[in-house]
Amino acid sequence: MPHPYPIREIARQAGVSEATVDRVLHGRPGVREGTVAQVRQAIADLDRQRSQLRLSGARFMLDVVMETPKRFSGLMRDALEAELPTLRPAVFRARYHVRESWQLDELVGELDRIGRTGSNGVILKAPDAPQVAAAIERLTARRVPVITAVTDVPQSTRIAYVGMDNHAAGATAAYLVGQWARDVPGVLLVITSGERFRGEEEREMGFRSGIRRYDPERRIIEITDTGGIDAACRRAVARVLDREPEVAAVYSPGGGNRGIVAAFDDVGRSYGAYIGHDLAESNRELLVEGRISALLHHDLRADLRGAAHAVMAYHGAIDGPRRPRPTAIQIVTPPNLAGVAGGVSG
Repeated sequence: MPHPYPIREIARQAGVSEATVDRVLHGRPGVREGTVAQVRQAIADLDRQRSQLRLSGARFMLDVVMETPKRFSGLMRDALEAELPTLRPAVFRARYHVRESWQLDELVGELDRIGRTGSNGVILKAPDAPQVAAAIERLTARRVPVITAVTDVPQSTRIAYVGMDNHAAGATAAYLVGQWARDVPGVLLVITSGERFRGEEEREMGFRSGIRRYDPERRIIEITDTGGIDAACRRAVARVLDREPEVAAVYSPGGGNRGIVAAFDDVGRSYGAYIGHDLAESNRELLVEGRISALLHHDLRADLRGAAHAVMAYHGAIDGPRRPRPTAIQIVTPPNLAGVAGGVSG
């Protein structure tokens, strides 16, 4: 009966003596059939639990590299630190390299530095740029796996993407706007943080495709390069409101919602529907106040759990490969907010 386990381990699993296990393994007589079956079952159980045994005492260092507003990096940090204890017996530690805005060469330099100093894996939220893809390839060559989060760099050697299906999220926003603002006159505003992030680009594309289906005559105005920062969003939306007499709805895939709402308040204007993303505290408040109609939510803890599993599989600590599926999209409104209050989103 071939097996990779010490006799002591099999005996402990089977609940019999080491001498009994030895007799079973060597086919010696004097052991009841039920006990033989018990030993065989113990070996089968150990096979199934082999990854758990491999993880005992395993340590992993993760580097989290993000270009994102502080409100979202806070959500990401909270989610990761809540999830890491659940990954035991493996032990994870995390280092954070987070800015609201990176110069591209500085971001690439940081990724290269991580490659030189060593890491077990990088969780990356960064622009989809050739320089970033090249840096990911250099990390891969050093056996540092990269998992993109929330927004992808698909033409790279990253081993996985974790997050929602961004195109589907945009289409969901279009559906909600089509239901809630169908009879409200005016244009639709889409406010993104910038054109460099594929995730927001996919959300915007999904929204446009949905509006073509649900309200094809409606005009869409896109505001870009706000960085998701409140002050920049407020200024950019104010310029549009100066020339547009009516706004039917707002879709904000890139954040800065306090600034967007403030721009409407500054001129005493309103809208028929407002769809945003993430459960940052400011967004929760706007939702409860009725200034946001719905937030599109996905569980960042599930994303980061999938990223950790992908790292462990890459290093052979668990059976793999692990390719996390996109996280389910939830539509959060004031009546169901309490049900997701313990979660975090992106």
